[in-house]
Amino acid sequence: MMFVAGCDIGSLSAKAVIMKDDCIVASSVIFARPEPGESARAVMDGALEKAGLSMEDISCCVGTGYGRNAVPFAQAVESEIACHGKAAQWLKPQVRMVIDIGGQDAKAIRIDETGKVVRYAYNDRCASGTGRFLEVMAASMGIDLDDMGDISFQAKNPVALSNQCVVFAETEIISLIHAGRDLPDIVGGLHKALSHRVASLARSIELAGEITMTGGVAKNQGMFSALQEALGVELIRMDEDPQIIGAIGAALVARQTAAGKR
Repeated sequence: MMFVAGCDIGSLSAKAVIMKDDCIVASSVIFARPEPGESARAVMDGALEKAGLSMEDISCCVGTGYGRNAVPFAQAVESEIACHGKAAQWLKPQVRMVIDIGGQDAKAIRIDETGKVVRYAYNDRCASGTGRFLEVMAASMGIDLDDMGDISFQAKNPVALSNQCVVFAETEIISLIHAGRDLPDIVGGLHKALSHRVASLARSIELAGEITMTGGVAKNQGMFSALQEALGVELIRMDEDPQIIGAIGAALVARQTAAGKR
């Protein structure tokens, strides 16, 4: 019996997954703390508590995400691109492309039948194609980020946004609110704008095979639906929480590492 863990430290959230053999025994997701190392300790403590384990029970832990090098108890690190690819294929073997929209970047990843990355493209220079974009827009409209999906489904005539930059888009949103545009139409327009940016990123490495969406933004069903429309395909839904896919991938790498040491 061997327990392994994956710890994914992002800019907005931290995720941890504990696995035993082929099973996920516990997971935890928290808002990121000021220090990545602090986030890692807090999220891993949450997962360990759920599993009824201590850190001494973990044979190997792998860190991933932008804060991966700050995970104090990780024996190894792996890029989030590799982790999302590995976990997506492990969970849904038919998947050949992963679109991950995170807090501060968006990635399109093509993988082979083993989950190995073949090609990838990512945007981390502009917040307009990321979860941060939706977070800022939700705050400017005075709505909860978690409610955006449900609100967008009520849209009858989604607005066309002319600004891609977060700062100018925020000003445009405020102008639309003052002009009396319906909130669902504004939210629907936001999802449409973000999905088209991400779809063009995915097309830059050519769409291939079955496609899935991972990352926290994939929990937003309005965004999931908008991305399907922008890509013109039906996306594969993950059975697991899409926000923990990176941490699952890190745990799978930990499992391979621990097995190799044996």
